[in-house]
This record gives sequence, C-alpha cells and structure tokens, in this order.
Amino acid sequence: MENIYLKRNFLCIDLKSFFASCECLERNLNPFAFPLVVANPTQGNGAITLAVTPYLKAQGVKSRGRLYEIPKNIKYNIVKPHMNLYIKKSKDVIKVYLKYVAEEDLHIYSIDECFLDVTDYLKMYKKTAWELAIDILKDIQKTTGLWATCGIGPNMLLAKVAMDIEAKHNKDFIAEWDYQDIPTKLWKITPLSKMWGIGSRMEKNLNKLGIYSVGDLAHYNQAKLNSLFGVIGIELWEHANGIDLSRISPPKEEAQSYSHSQVLFKDYNGNNIKLIIKEMVEVLTARLRNNHKICQVVGLGIGYSKNVGGGFFHRIKLANFTDKEEEIEKICLLIFDKFYETLPIRKVTIVCGALSDKVGLQLNLFEEVELLEEKENLNYAIDNIKNQYGKNAILKASSLLQDSTIKVRNQKIGGHNA
Repeated sequence: MENIYLKRNFLCIDLKSFFASCECLERNLNPFAFPLVVANPTQGNGAITLAVTPYLKAQGVKSRGRLYEIPKNIKYNIVKPHMNLYIKKSKDVIKVYLKYVAEEDLHIYSIDECFLDVTDYLKMYKKTAWELAIDILKDIQKTTGLWATCGIGPNMLLAKVAMDIEAKHNKDFIAEWDYQDIPTKLWKITPLSKMWGIGSRMEKNLNKLGIYSVGDLAHYNQAKLNSLFGVIGIELWEHANGIDLSRISPPKEEAQSYSHSQVLFKDYNGNNIKLIIKEMVEVLTARLRNNHKICQVVGLGIGYSKNVGGGFFHRIKLANFTDKEEEIEKICLLIFDKFYETLPIRKVTIVCGALSDKVGLQLNLFEEVELLEEKENLNYAIDNIKNQYGKNAILKASSLLQDSTIKVRNQKIGGHNA
C-alpha cells in the first residue's frame, strides 16, 4: 500500500477572517477585540455577512450567515466590502510566499488561502516544516498586519483538514497531521460537512447510508460508493482514508496539456458563469496560438462554493485537433449544461489536452478557406497587439460587464489570480 501514500511536506495557509481583518487594518482596529461585520448595508437585515472579526466569531457569530441571525444582544459595526483592498492585500501576502518558495510550488486556492509544497526547501533552510510555517506566518503578520493559520501534512488533503479542524484552536495557529493521525483525528470528524469537499447535499446522501462520520465513510464498501456516486464516490473513500496524490507542480517535462483555473471572488450561477468560461477559453486559445499548439481533448471543471462543496470535472475527446476559440468554447458549454446542478459556483478550471504541434491550417467542409485564413490572421494580429502593449490593450465589449473578471486577471501576480 506504500505507493498510494504521498510523502511530502505541504503547508495550507489561510488568512484569518480576511475581509474583516483588512477592514480593521485600514481603521487601525484590532480584529481580535473589535466587533466588525463585512456586509452590504443597502441589502437590509437579510444581507449576507461576508466576514466577521475573530472577536465576533468567539461569540458564536458565523461569517457566512445573515445579519438577522446575529443575536440581538451582540453589538457590531457594519462596513461594506472593498474588493480592490482585498486584492491588494492578497497580492502583498503572495509576495511573502514567494520569498520562501518558487511559483511552481505555490497554489492559490482562493483569495485568502493557498498551498505551498516546501518539501525541497527544508534542507536548504535547515528547518522542519513546523519551523518554516512559523517563519512564514510571522512574516505575513509583520509585513501585512494580517494573521494566518496553517495546516501541515504529507499531502494536500491532510494539510487542509489539519488547518480547518485543528490549527485555528492552537495557540500558534499551526497543526500538523500525518498518516498515523488518521484514526485518531481524521476519522473522528463529524458532521461530515466539516470535512473538506463534502457539502450539505452530499452529507445528507451519505447520512441516508448510515454514514455520519469520516470514519464511517472510510470503512464503507468502496465498490458500493463507486456504484452510487461514480468517481466522486471513490474520491470520497480515498479522502476519508487520508489518500491524496495531488501535486502542485507536475514532474518537469514538456506539458501535455494547458490549463487555466480561476477562483471567483463572489458566487456565480448558470447565467453569468458562461461569460467567465468564454473569457478563460479566450486566454487558453491565445496560449495555444502563441506556442503553435493544437489540442484534441477539452475539459471543464466547476467547483461549488465552500458552503455547498463538491463540483465536477469532465473532458471530451474531439474528432480533430483544434485551437479555435469557438470550438473549444462550444465543448466547454456543452459539458457545463449537461452537468451543472444550479448551485453557487466559486471555481472554474478549463483544460486543453492531448497537445500536438500546429503545422498548418485545419480545413473543414463547412467553412471557406478564405474565411478561415481571415479569422486566423485576425487572431494573430490581436495576439501581437496584446503581447506588445499589454493584455488589456484590446478587450471585447463583454469584458466591460460587471461580472467580467478578465481585466483584473490580466494584472495578476506571478501567473496567479491574486
């Protein structure tokens, strides 16, 4: 069984009460001593609390509730969200991470959370993973004023769960889990929705099977989970047993696929998410053209918001290789329409796989050669302008819509959405 267990050193770092802490810093307030809520005051008492300070959390106020759910006896101050401030602060924190690891060993999971693979750095720094985590958290606090929690594990899953379940309760905000902790810590988690990747809907489905804890899930029949939930069932069983072979960066070899992933700063749905998908396809197809590549496999992944959990990833193999934006967009939307469950969306991933070198113009029976050449030349002209004058030099009209993110993403740090 040795081969199913990844043995590396991952840090999962989360910025404590990020939005609320940023607002406190702007006002010279202590988030551990001040009752501040980030919400839209124009939405009345039913407004969603996007974040609350640790001071309020200690009194039982949850960060993703409604204003009317806050007990009447608790006094608090409301401030509206300032996304530009949060993006700036997130970029500042990313700069701290990049002092310690290279870009390829940093994965931005959300605006306030990331994974670092520090395996190849510990000997260089002559530190344990715990000691390095202390240094990074202190640097974040000193440089940005923000506080963070950290989970350490031999794989990304255990690092994440250690942070979610234990780190926030420890004095130094750090927790380390290893494989020997699975029976005593991982299997004890209940209700199931406290486990990373299990939302309220999946929790109800598992409860119907008599599964109420992660330990119950770990000991459930794997074949039956597969028959009931497909690939997701296998993943649930593996995660319940602490198995996760995910890596931040693949082995150093020529890429066999191009991917683009984006964590969204608000919930999207079946109406406005298609604009994001189209923009991401535009970015990927430009990358294909710039590297003279074509692809034969297109994949789309959707991650639902943390409150719901779950999502899907599916790919389709095409009859012919392509780098055409409209073809890849069509496949992505086909996958989306087939598998979307009308839940709030927080992450989108698009993959163009099975790459091959482009050696000529791909012809077909339904378009004239002259028209294909015209489209090809137009795309290359746009690419050249963007390469010379910046990615925002030419934008589609849809990029000016409120739900568009491409202008912000074109100014990202180190290749990551910050």
